Amino acid sequence: MKRGGLLQKRYLWTVLLGIIYAGSFAPGPINDDALPWLQFLILAGFVHLVWGASSLKQSLWTGFVFGWAGFTVGLYWLTISMHVYGQMPIVLAILALMLFTAYLALFPALAAGLAHWLKISPRPSEYALSPLAIVMQASTWASAWTLAEWLRGTLFTGFPWLNTAYGQTSGWLAGWSIVGGAYGTTFVTAWICGAVAATLAAEAQQNKIAFTPKRGVAVVIAIVLVFIGASLGQTTFTQPQGESLTVRLVQGNIDQGTKFDEALFDQAMDHHISLAGHRPESSDRANPIKPTGPASITPNLILLPETVINRFAQQVDPSIWRQWVNLADRDHATILMGVPLFDAVNREYTNSVISVEPGQAWQPLAAGDPKHRYDKQHLVPFGEFVPWGFRWFVDLMQIPLGDFTRGQTDQSSFTVNQQRVAANICYEDVFGHELIPAVRQGATILANFSNLGWFGDSVALRQHWQMARFRAIETQRPVLRSTNTGMTGAINEFGQTIAILPAMVAGYLDVQIQGRTGLTPYVRWGDYPVLLLACVILILALLGRRRRQP
Repeated sequence: MKRGGLLQKRYLWTVLLGIIYAGSFAPGPINDDALPWLQFLILAGFVHLVWGASSLKQSLWTGFVFGWAGFTVGLYWLTISMHVYGQMPIVLAILALMLFTAYLALFPALAAGLAHWLKISPRPSEYALSPLAIVMQASTWASAWTLAEWLRGTLFTGFPWLNTAYGQTSGWLAGWSIVGGAYGTTFVTAWICGAVAATLAAEAQQNKIAFTPKRGVAVVIAIVLVFIGASLGQTTFTQPQGESLTVRLVQGNIDQGTKFDEALFDQAMDHHISLAGHRPESSDRANPIKPTGPASITPNLILLPETVINRFAQQVDPSIWRQWVNLADRDHATILMGVPLFDAVNREYTNSVISVEPGQAWQPLAAGDPKHRYDKQHLVPFGEFVPWGFRWFVDLMQIPLGDFTRGQTDQSSFTVNQQRVAANICYEDVFGHELIPAVRQGATILANFSNLGWFGDSVALRQHWQMARFRAIETQRPVLRSTNTGMTGAINEFGQTIAILPAMVAGYLDVQIQGRTGLTPYVRWGDYPVLLLACVILILALLGRRRRQP
């Protein structure tokens, strides 16, 4: 076959692997339990192509094509927010998606190029790599891939969506997150895939069908890593704290196209107040979904989604604030809800979660001065703040409240009975290291408030749920989620779903949640150990490369 035909075949395989890889981050056509194994297969095939490249340039293009195909398919839902709800012309929305995913593809290209450049070749006296060389080859690949993922999740505020670790949420390797977080799990996953690919390549070079035990050392280590991950996933580093809470999680299912319609504001408020205050034994149809949990007990805590009140507090009729206070008094429950808060002095506004507590006055709420609040710290580029030089792009879309002010980094959790609830908003829970400070300061429960209505009934909702499960595993804290359209539900400290509402329906869940105290190794150490390990391995690989050069 001619060289052009071989190249074409290589990149067709690369595109196919990238497309399938995009499907490993959320259940859908593929069962949840099968996702980790699918990711193993795809990544092993990808690293085989990277090491088999004929040049550094070819390896870079292999990584880029794989990333571009994977990110474009995995993030297709961004066009929904830009075109359907942002009213950007579809051609421009698709072009924006392609440019963004091309940027994201630079990171797997970087990893592929670095791994190929540092690749170990057999010595002249050998037909294939030695066992030690295979182990080092896998370690170099895992380090390059992990650091590239870290850079993608850090540069320009970061975008760690579709991080390799989240494909392992339902697998045994998720247990490694308790020690190393998402990047630790990424490292182990990439190492195993690299070990398998390098071992099979060595066997092929020997032209042997039978497996060589000596060269199978890396595969044995890979198997051990899998079982260690499974063991870590069953190891408890935290303990129950205080009495459990009965929590109500509300999902209003307000269409994003009408969410900011002024004429429908009062109707939306009545809808959410009805869901939040619904008594399970009543005969109305406020909750079409059967509640989960003790039906005879009113909730201690009620959660409502991000920007459930989409006006500044001062613009809301005082009678609505009185209704929320009356509900808190009636059920003796703390209500946490999303609302934008306007600072009239500094002329700034924040994307916030506020508390409405029993016995408090409604006047401070109406003045935009709640007793307790959490302001979103990690804002979404283009949706919540305008990056420098991109005002023209944001102006192409009709997105209200698009230039928020960042919240302070040191914010207190909400105290509810004997529990401390740490709030995070929208995709803040994609950044695991940013939740660590709240847990170190005593948070016993994590709570996410989101509005993914921007992305319709897409895979984005399920991808976000998988990441929320991962946060529960690495911190060993229960996670609560209240969203506008999905996925709303509760997750236990081992990442297992307690209860979940179907997407795109209105309803609520009543769940019993037990807060926990204590710190996992990841919460204690953060990402530093795995990043340091990856850097050390790459330095050793670089030194080894120099020694091998004539």
